This record gives sequence, C-alpha cells and structure tokens, in this order.
Amino acid sequence: MARWVWWAVARIRTLGVTGRVRFTHKPLEELYRLDLGLDESDAADVLALLAPSEVAGRVRSSRTGEWMYVLGPGVGAIPLYVKVILRDECVVISFHAREGDDEEDLA
Repeated sequence: MARWVWWAVARIRTLGVTGRVRFTHKPLEELYRLDLGLDESDAADVLALLAPSEVAGRVRSSRTGEWMYVLGPGVGAIPLYVKVILRDECVVISFHAREGDDEEDLA
C-alpha cells in the first residue's frame, strides 16, 4: 500500500474526529438525499473511522490541481462514494451512495 494512503487516512481521521469537515453545496445535498438520517456530524464520524482499505485512490483536481482522495466507506450495508480535498480542514466534494460508474473508481 502506498505511503500516501497512510498519511491521507491519518489526516482524514484526525479532521473527522476534531469536526474539521466542511461540505460544499453538492455533497451536502447528496448526504441528505441518502435518506439515512445522517447529518454533517455523522458524515464526519464516517470519515473519522476510515480504514486504509477504504481508500480507492486519488486524482488531481482539474480546477485547483489539488489531490482529491476517493474513498469507499460504508454506512451499514450501504457502500458510499466520497471524494475529499485536504486543506486546513477536510473539504467534502462528493458524498453519495456508490452506483454505476462510481464502482469503477473504487475497483
């Protein structure tokens, strides 16, 4: 497993535990559309429990050039597709149930 995975997981977990997670508009809507009763605090808890095996990869943002970390955690039996950018806080840019093309990103 690549070294950056361990660094990313440690950073994401720390930011999740300390509540330093921010949602852009789109993933906040996606979170509520899951209809699982999750709020931002619950999503931060999901990130705080992230395991290295749930990191699917990383891609560069074409807009900012920053790394976007692609994650595949689950809530109960629901597999999720989550993308985050790490800054002073964890910025969530996608948070929804995994389906269709997302499966390829997490293979």
